[in-house]
Amino acid sequence: MTTLHDPTIRGFASDNYSGVHPEVLSAIAAANDGHQVSYGDDVYTARLQEVCARHFGAGVQVFPVFNGTGANVVGMLSMLPRWGAVVCAKTAHIHTDEGGAPEKVAGIKLLPVPTTDGKLTPELIAEEAWGWGDEHRAQPLVVYITQSSELGTVYSPDEVRAIADYAHERGMRVFMDGARLSNAAAALDVPLRAFTTDAGVDVVTLGGTKNGALGAEAVVVLDAEASDGLRYLRKQQMQLASKMRFVSAQLIALLDGDLHLRNARHANAMAARLRAGLEAGIADGILRGIEFTQPTQANAVFAILPPGIADRLRERFRFYDWDAARREVRWVCSFDTQPDDVDAFIAEAARLLARNGI
Repeated sequence: MTTLHDPTIRGFASDNYSGVHPEVLSAIAAANDGHQVSYGDDVYTARLQEVCARHFGAGVQVFPVFNGTGANVVGMLSMLPRWGAVVCAKTAHIHTDEGGAPEKVAGIKLLPVPTTDGKLTPELIAEEAWGWGDEHRAQPLVVYITQSSELGTVYSPDEVRAIADYAHERGMRVFMDGARLSNAAAALDVPLRAFTTDAGVDVVTLGGTKNGALGAEAVVVLDAEASDGLRYLRKQQMQLASKMRFVSAQLIALLDGDLHLRNARHANAMAARLRAGLEAGIADGILRGIEFTQPTQANAVFAILPPGIADRLRERFRFYDWDAARREVRWVCSFDTQPDDVDAFIAEAARLLARNGI
């Protein structure tokens, strides 16, 4: 088939823009010969259970799914009765970027809390964690956190533990959206279980797509008592893959060795390079007018640009507005972002700001 796109074009819009890592493609090809039992009764999905047990602890249950929204909906649905609600940050992906799927598809009431850095704390959770036993109020029974957060910030293991302790003391459970879980592990330089199983998280999603996979995610149940019926809910919510071996093979390729960390470390390093290059330009007076709005802890950079610069910069590099009203943008680096991509972006920003007279 003829390639329809220009593979030299790079952007900073999302780690979903990147392709599939060659080792993951090889894993798909290796799983392709012959027949395997469908719907998860295959040797690759069985192997994935073993691989995840090494990362998260013995007895965890792994349910591969197609995408992050599906993982969030199915995972949270398995943790809640019909009257249950989820406390989340106002910036949470389930609240802002999933088309209302948790509420419309799963019937889950969300209780969003404003945050400054995308992260919840026990004090912030307390704003919506009340009203148990009140039949007029949806019951707050799950706390949803994202690692790394939608604002590119990272929870430390101690911060997750504080949330889990607060939630568990009140009969609540903790759900972690791990779309960029490996980026957080790379940033913290700790094992995955350090801020999941060992920190008291009950259910976590395991992101592969943003880290070099082709539509491969999973729901990982860390505490069996926190989740019920996921085997049936996954099918009901249209997330059960018939040829599941190809989803599982990708996650094995990422997790059986250190590929997930290699990819995440590279993406994080490129974001750090972007931030450092821009900061150096600001200090030298070349990039005046750029203000950073969040610390760069994983693979995303958030900044405010002078008027008119974002659209002109987008003529060469794709990226999204985060808050258009305040001219805040988000730049995301991927496993395949190259130093030359970053340097070219910084150079173009400097050129435009110079032309703009800033």
